[in-house]
Amino acid sequence: MATKTPRIAVVDDDPFVLRGLGRLLRSAGFDVDTYASGAAFLNCCGDDEPDCVVLDLNMPQITGFEVQAQLVNRGQSTPVIVITGDDNPEAELRALRLGAKSYFGKPVDDKALLAAIGIAMASRQVP
Repeated sequence: MATKTPRIAVVDDDPFVLRGLGRLLRSAGFDVDTYASGAAFLNCCGDDEPDCVVLDLNMPQITGFEVQAQLVNRGQSTPVIVITGDDNPEAELRALRLGAKSYFGKPVDDKALLAAIGIAMASRQVP
């Protein structure tokens, strides 16, 4: 039986971040879906949850905080890794309270992000 390749959703309004993280995650062996807005991600996913979401906080229209709240309201257990260019303690606390597994300021260290994704996905698996 073949194992399913983990699928990561990257949600960020910066096309350079989307491209860079997409390349990094694909080179690490993940399937990657990229979304240029919180609305695009929320409208696309439905019941087909990714294995992990890498989520920017500061996006126009629907913020990363609102995306997190929507996922909670839908009862989705997808682990979320938050990345932000506006790193501050209040944002970190809010993101973690909304269920983020990890929080990173941009630029994100590649190895730290990959490790956080691995830990987040492992924590989701039923023992």
